[in-house]
Amino acid sequence: MIRAAIVGANGYTGFELMKLIDAHPYLTLTMAVSRSHAGTRIRDMYPPLGFAYGDKCFEEADTAAIARNADVAFTALPHAASAQIGGELHDRGVKVIDLSADFRYDDINLYESTYGVTHPRPELNAAAVYGLCEVNRKKIANASIVGNPGCYTTCSILPLYPLLKAGVLSPNGIIIDAASGVTGAGRKADVSYNFCETDGSYKAYGVTTHRHTTEIEEKLRMGNEQFRVTFTPHLLPVKRGILATIYADLIPGVTSADIDNAYKMYENEKYAVALGEGVLPEIKWVTHSNVCAFGYKIDKKTGRIIIVSAIDNLIKGASGQAIQNCNIMFGRYESAGLPLIGSYL
Repeated sequence: MIRAAIVGANGYTGFELMKLIDAHPYLTLTMAVSRSHAGTRIRDMYPPLGFAYGDKCFEEADTAAIARNADVAFTALPHAASAQIGGELHDRGVKVIDLSADFRYDDINLYESTYGVTHPRPELNAAAVYGLCEVNRKKIANASIVGNPGCYTTCSILPLYPLLKAGVLSPNGIIIDAASGVTGAGRKADVSYNFCETDGSYKAYGVTTHRHTTEIEEKLRMGNEQFRVTFTPHLLPVKRGILATIYADLIPGVTSADIDNAYKMYENEKYAVALGEGVLPEIKWVTHSNVCAFGYKIDKKTGRIIIVSAIDNLIKGASGQAIQNCNIMFGRYESAGLPLIGSYL
């Protein structure tokens, strides 16, 4: 069995990781670390986890103890803190899958300007691999530290990457409008995300300033240093899921056959599913699954393509993709322990 530790296990991504690890044929949870809840029984915070983990408690962030007891650590701490402890664990021989933004960027200066922090381990960042499994699988297989992509970025990059790679889209003027469930804000007490503030409402936030914008741009740049996207996130009054509507100009003469041909990149993928022209996914198709599903329509009047993409922000957008990365890093079959069929209801 692969021994797994979660550092920052008290959040929603920690809950999902514990749930997925319990169902995994090759993983066992040896430590659930929480700096703020050490000594608290996991079941007292998340009662359903008591069915699997009994009276197991959250533990202190002791890197020596984690290294003795874990082959892989999933780090889910605030930015910079995640890189610090993840770096220490990496130094002790533990493979690290980081769910913060600390190891996602190739350009350290871009990361630091986006997040307003100084990267504590810039030398380690050069060895990290961006964990978008369907795009970077070969690099992930040889990696010892992986930066797990963000939820909005996963939902945006997966449907755009093959089209930009195939040269069927103009790289200029891409617009992404994406709406997320409230769990995207994390497990925190904030009046903006409580029931009375969100139920029956729908709002844009982070307009022109959301941090995932630079991550999307860097990963889709493909040599075009001027590549820019307009990204606007919205808050949905649901618990989980993301639906992104993406607008892009097609290169003149491009047809639906060219789009479908570009998406053949994913024809053997379980978790990046191109639905084809006219089939537009809904959030409930993918909630509680590790699937990113997307379809499109071509607006012949404007020469644009409109892509609709859906994921579960906590699974493919976070913990599920982290498990998928873990499977690749340890040479296990990639779908081990990962849900394929959405809950729908």
